[in-house]
Amino acid sequence: MSERRRPVDRPRRAALDVLTAVRADGAYANLVLPQVLRKHRLEGRDAGLATELASGAIRMQGLYDPVIDACLTKPRLQPEVRDVLRLGAHQLLSMRVPDHAAISTSVDLVRASVGQGPAGLVNAVLRAISRRGVQDWIDDVAPGRASDLHGHLAVAQSHPRWVVDALADALGADDELEDLLAADNAAPRVTLVARPGLASVAELEAAGGSRTPRSPHGVVLTGGDPGSVPAVAEGRAGVQDEGSQLVALALADAVLEGRDETWLDLCAGPGGKAALLAAIAAQRGATLVANERQPHRAALVASALRAVPAGVAHVLAGDGMRPAWVPGVFDRVLVDAACTGLGALRRRPEARWRRAPGDLGQLVALQQVLLDVALESVRPGGVVVYATCSPLLAETTEVVQAVLARRADTVEVDRLQLWPHRDGTDAMFAATLRREG
Repeated sequence: MSERRRPVDRPRRAALDVLTAVRADGAYANLVLPQVLRKHRLEGRDAGLATELASGAIRMQGLYDPVIDACLTKPRLQPEVRDVLRLGAHQLLSMRVPDHAAISTSVDLVRASVGQGPAGLVNAVLRAISRRGVQDWIDDVAPGRASDLHGHLAVAQSHPRWVVDALADALGADDELEDLLAADNAAPRVTLVARPGLASVAELEAAGGSRTPRSPHGVVLTGGDPGSVPAVAEGRAGVQDEGSQLVALALADAVLEGRDETWLDLCAGPGGKAALLAAIAAQRGATLVANERQPHRAALVASALRAVPAGVAHVLAGDGMRPAWVPGVFDRVLVDAACTGLGALRRRPEARWRRAPGDLGQLVALQQVLLDVALESVRPGGVVVYATCSPLLAETTEVVQAVLARRADTVEVDRLQLWPHRDGTDAMFAATLRREG
């Protein structure tokens, strides 16, 4: 069989399909990946290889693109060819794939997906990349570390420069900045939650997990498909980052005054926090209203709540900024507001490339409105938890401060900020507020 007719490696073909969907269709890698793996009938090690190739190439393109460009004689590339080169660069610079295998499979891949024309270019560029190690390339294409630390780390750790600056502001200093950026680039562990009264931590441990250090309901799955765990398949447990669990627990554990009967998750989609809160509410004789504006996401919430006892949780598909309920009716309210998502970059590798500084103004305005709605929805003596999966100051403390400045009836009683490099979780923020009489 001639070299041109060699079959294309299926994991690499699958990884390219993911890159194409993310680039051309605006897909989310973590959502499209399972579909692609099923399409190519990949399991086990092959599925793991495709996942690492796709996620790594998307996550690290801020480093790989200037490396690729440094090896080009002409500055322009077809997007499809650049995708193949990103996959090849990831294998050469960040994986233990032999150079000859990374190069030859990339040439086969571009022949099959684009045509014979760019095969020689892909071969030449990847051979040039393979002649130097990753640190040598960083030294060559990144700004000097001593003269421009943030610019250097933006390339070396593959984050947009504005994100590096904003994360440094959130940390308050540069001492931990590189550790945080590196943690953003580490593949996250699969964490499960045992929904109280429906599943136990011991049951999830028996399925191959180990307890999380901070959430009493969390278990890290050491391997395998979480969907194959019976409790997950039945909705008695779910896949949920430990940080997300801790945000839900911040609401459930907050001290309030008076009755404790009716809870609200104002922005409930896709339903992970709502399901944990509903399970806890059921044990306390309380009920939960899970509100979600988008109908398809409301359907996801309903699916997440399928194992909760009947009558405990009620799903509403409504605009949280125009609530369908009367003010002051709830005892506990969670508002997990729409945000940049820059605290969950480990799980959403494309998010860093889709956000821009200009997004913040509209998001912050929305966040302030939603927090005001949450505070109007809770009764005097009740509690509100404002949460984001972003650590940026504009979306966290500054939102809380702005709302508190115009409300004499609200006080902040607690605050939580989690970090990937410190806590092994997404960078979740939660502020607990109490509305006073």
